[in-house]
Amino acid sequence: MSPQSPTLPAYLTEEILKNPERREFPPFELARLLGTVFEPTDGCRICILTDFEEPAGLMQEFAFLKEEGFEVQKNAHQHFFEALHEGVMAKLGMRGGEMFAYRSTMGSNLDFADEVWDVQGQELSLDRDIYPNYDLILCISTFSATAPLTAKCKEFGFRGATMHGMNDVILNSGLAVDYNEVSADAERMRFAMTGADTMEIDFALEGGRVLTASLELGGQDAQKSHGLCKGRAPDIANLPAGEVYFVPQDANGQFPMKYEDGTLGVLEVVNRDVVKSTLIEGHQETIDAHNARLADDPMTGTLGELGFGTQVLPVSYQDIQDEKVLGTCHLATGRDDHLGGDIVPEMFKKHENSTHDDILFAPHKTPNFMVKEVRMKRGDQEEVIIENFRPSQYVMEALSRRD
Repeated sequence: MSPQSPTLPAYLTEEILKNPERREFPPFELARLLGTVFEPTDGCRICILTDFEEPAGLMQEFAFLKEEGFEVQKNAHQHFFEALHEGVMAKLGMRGGEMFAYRSTMGSNLDFADEVWDVQGQELSLDRDIYPNYDLILCISTFSATAPLTAKCKEFGFRGATMHGMNDVILNSGLAVDYNEVSADAERMRFAMTGADTMEIDFALEGGRVLTASLELGGQDAQKSHGLCKGRAPDIANLPAGEVYFVPQDANGQFPMKYEDGTLGVLEVVNRDVVKSTLIEGHQETIDAHNARLADDPMTGTLGELGFGTQVLPVSYQDIQDEKVLGTCHLATGRDDHLGGDIVPEMFKKHENSTHDDILFAPHKTPNFMVKEVRMKRGDQEEVIIENFRPSQYVMEALSRRD
């Protein structure tokens, strides 16, 4: 690959691939983001949802603005609520602009309770007062809400976007890009991978040990999270976007897992299910707790997604952006109904277990091991997709196509 190749986007040079933080982005503009993602916007009634553990008091008269913390919610207020009322709604022909808060789910993609509070501190109903009365709903929250809002948009007919974990890095990079370009690149990479029968992932651990996980995809059409939610059909965009993904039909083998406390384990996968974790280094109690959860509710270990990033973005230390980085991949356990899969909340023993939990493999996130190679098998064709956390030549050639 030549860094000067005229067929590649400017951000796909060797220098920027090695140092994504050097990529230059335009300033964040809410009107550009909403106008691109949701075209058309004229006549749409829009609102913002956010979350708190105790929303009634914190939402009333925006009391949370006077408290320490709440970075995500304050970004939602400053860069979305205020911007909507300072000209963005008028520019895009939208109405509304209200902001509401629901009680935090305390887990990724868990269904909401129905209660929601407005800025006057009044308790309302999501099903009665919010979903039927807005055309565009922006959910800027602590925990991902893509799965529950995808189900609700189909029931009530709205469009929307989920943007959990929003910080300044995400605002100034992953939300500042041109989503028409992101969508086009995601489609090029999707086309290069669609119809895959199998993906094999080799993980190289410190000391030379290699683990391999094999995921059976059955020749399914690859899907893309590309950020565009145009037209009038009910849909939810997950932003920042830029991902190609599959719902595994089967999986076997081993892959490493770095837990939140730094403990490193090996996960054994049999017939799509994580059945056991074994300690490599760290705390045995962390491994024991995971194994106890798997034994108590085995659905928590079922693999529901395999995803690949398609963008070049700086590290944000939020998986919502970092899993979209070209050269990374991720697995997810738990519910996958929002991805077209068959794992639904009712299949879990407890409601709080019905999460969708991403396991990201990226240099900053998993320095103890490397994605040595990802291989795609599609009929008689075999292609390398990732080599040592870098996109392969096959992927770069796919992204270079401009026809």
